Amino acid sequence: MRPAAGDLAMVVAVTAGLGLLVALAGIWVMWRLRTRSIGVMLAVVVVVAVAATLAGVVAIIMKMLLEGAIRDFVLSVVAVGGLVGLGVAFVLARRVVGESRRLVAAVREVPFVTPQGLPAELRTIASTLEEAYARERALEGARRELVAWVSHDLRTPLAGMRAMAEALEDGVVSDPETVARYHGQIKLEVERLSAMVDDLFELSRIHAGALRLSRARIGLADLVADTLAGVEPLARAKGVVLTAEEAATVPVEADAGALGRALGNLVVNAIRHTPSDQTVVLRAGVDEEGMACLSVSDCCGGIPEEDLPRVFDVAFRGEAARTPVADGGAGLGLAIAQGIVEAHDGMIGVVNDGPGCRFEIRLPLVRG
Repeated sequence: MRPAAGDLAMVVAVTAGLGLLVALAGIWVMWRLRTRSIGVMLAVVVVVAVAATLAGVVAIIMKMLLEGAIRDFVLSVVAVGGLVGLGVAFVLARRVVGESRRLVAAVREVPFVTPQGLPAELRTIASTLEEAYARERALEGARRELVAWVSHDLRTPLAGMRAMAEALEDGVVSDPETVARYHGQIKLEVERLSAMVDDLFELSRIHAGALRLSRARIGLADLVADTLAGVEPLARAKGVVLTAEEAATVPVEADAGALGRALGNLVVNAIRHTPSDQTVVLRAGVDEEGMACLSVSDCCGGIPEEDLPRVFDVAFRGEAARTPVADGGAGLGLAIAQGIVEAHDGMIGVVNDGPGCRFEIRLPLVRG
């Protein structure tokens, strides 16, 4: 017997309504059990599917479209399908829970290694955890290296200052010329220590995400001119020639003080590692990708390829490529420059170029 069109529409409407109610009830139950095992979630999904099917069968029975043996057959098939679904959900849930426990056990091991044979989602989580652990180990290594560098750089001037202070206190030196020289040296060392503390404070602000920028529209030409004026005495004392090549107009939205410090760190770094009578060149312009570009080229002799990825690491100085000097700092200037540039949504990098290397800062260009 073929059902009438009206009966079919009624069954579809009733089935859809009951299915919606069952689905809403299932969503509510899953929300209440959201902190429970994944196996429980899968069981709820299967129960919702079977319940929705049963709702449709009940709707058909209520319209007397199924009677007698046919009704019993349909109910039996639905019941068997539900049991099969629950069984498959149980097997799947056990596997998911087992793989999750295997991942948890691997996380507790040191070092962490991604277990083999994980499902795609858990494998993605494991890979992310492995990368996070690698970054944490790298940061921990950088912190240890920073402590070692800073301890060394603090110990040397402090020991000298202590010796000179004791000599002055005990009257070991009394002639005015030596006393004045000791006072001048102590003042110089205090200024170096103060600069080092300022760098450490700035670096801690950058790493803590506490760097606050006061952005305004500025021109890179003005920034280059201010930077040259600030580092000219250092270049003159070292015998290094400073030159600048500027584009006509390169506007950016930036904090002039912070960005000037980043550029100044690059220029000071270049001057320190460039031999006397050689040249450090600053360039400001727009690159091929339409970004504002600041570059500092020196004559340091180049950086070994294996050291290029570490140039901006905290406390890295790369003595293998550059001869250390008395005012070489604690290796924080490039790390600070990187933090400032990235806070401006920019990029910083270094490449070997000609007789030395070229540091480049790229920033979004202001249009219009």
